[in-house]
Amino acid sequence: MNEDTRIAPIERIVYSRRHGSTGTLIGHNARRRRLIQAAGATALAAGLGPFVLPRRARAAKHTLKILQWNHFVPGYDKWFDNTYVKEWGQRNDTEVIVDHVGIPALATRAAAEVSAQKGHDLFMFLSPPPVYEEQVIDHREIYEECQRKHGRPVELAIKSTYNPKTKKYFGFSDSFVPDPINYRKDLWDDVGMAAPDNWLDVLAAGRKIKQKRNIPVGIGLSAELDTAMAMRAILYAFGGSVQDERHTVVLNSKNTLEAVKFVKALYQETMTAEVLAWDPSSNNRAMLAGKISLCLNAISITREGENKNLPVTPDIWLTQALQGPVRRIGLEHVMDCYVIWKFAENIAGARKFLVDYIDHFRDGFLGSEFYNFPCFPGTVPDLEKLIADDPKAKPRDKYKVLGSLRNQATNVGFPGYANAATDEIFNTWVLNTMFAKAATGDETPENAIRAADASCKRIFAKWREKGLV
Repeated sequence: MNEDTRIAPIERIVYSRRHGSTGTLIGHNARRRRLIQAAGATALAAGLGPFVLPRRARAAKHTLKILQWNHFVPGYDKWFDNTYVKEWGQRNDTEVIVDHVGIPALATRAAAEVSAQKGHDLFMFLSPPPVYEEQVIDHREIYEECQRKHGRPVELAIKSTYNPKTKKYFGFSDSFVPDPINYRKDLWDDVGMAAPDNWLDVLAAGRKIKQKRNIPVGIGLSAELDTAMAMRAILYAFGGSVQDERHTVVLNSKNTLEAVKFVKALYQETMTAEVLAWDPSSNNRAMLAGKISLCLNAISITREGENKNLPVTPDIWLTQALQGPVRRIGLEHVMDCYVIWKFAENIAGARKFLVDYIDHFRDGFLGSEFYNFPCFPGTVPDLEKLIADDPKAKPRDKYKVLGSLRNQATNVGFPGYANAATDEIFNTWVLNTMFAKAATGDETPENAIRAADASCKRIFAKWREKGLV
């Protein structure tokens, strides 16, 4: 992640028009649902100091309020706010208010809006939000309409936004972000190692590079998003998981024990204690400063290096998800999930906005500089060609590997669906804590796993009682 972890004030852009079934989803013969025009004005949320562009000659007929993160690629927010939103508002006689917040503020804003039963019509999360299932509409018809136009979405989107227990789509995912291995090719070459292909390669090369150059591996072991994704990538590759396909807790297993023992060796032999206090942008800063040899991250690292002409950038290469003893698998780095609150004042407009947005997703993909990958692949039919030849990249095919990653990325609840229990486990850093305590020796691997397994079972029991798992 390349995102300021402080809770920044909301940045607001306003545009108005000048006068003038099943978890596998919806067959092609599904009835097309008509999405009506946006309707219903909404009031500004109290306490949010807006930055408002000059208003036009008359107020628009409708209002639509959207909240999402400050995208790491400024070009994406520029396209979304200044081009897409502006044009959509004009076409639909709608004043569109876009509020941007930093990553840590998303959770607090969502909780505040649910508590107040008032807020934005569209709210974007960076991971599946099933804990809010009872507060949102069913997004099924949005998926149906987008599928009718663009073909089936990727399974990752459905497993991140559908609850097979309640048969409800608690969100809508437009895109996800691949999470490649970022590594220093020059350092790996220096110790006679080829590009990393499996997790044992990381341990072997990381050990040699640290001994020879005193440059460590940089994989977080703290209470933050990147650590949560990295630890799950390792856990899944070793054959472990929090739940099975029936949504039963299975964390305490031999496979999990092997994964935890591996991370302990990786920490003790290739890393430093700095990773225990990292925030989501620490690995970005460390890699671009030449202080680490490898990390897991989206292309935020290489894009920032290219945009700032940092000298280390040509040495930072990318590779696909790593092979473990059981499988080759990775996590999505972030999973864009829009929700429409039940208490939203312009539900119809929010639905229509999302369907129209998917129609224009290729422009968003380009605006994000290949960061946001489509959940509806049909929207970017030339994706493979685009990522294979990027004029900013050195070499120009640096981002070609992302094509493999989009088929290797899985969801947080693998091998089952994301649900309220896996969401709480993710956001309370249960696995992060398990791996960190074992890695540092604060707990034996066995005790760390037992404690985490007990926490997971308590959380699952709570959400089963509520009927959401």
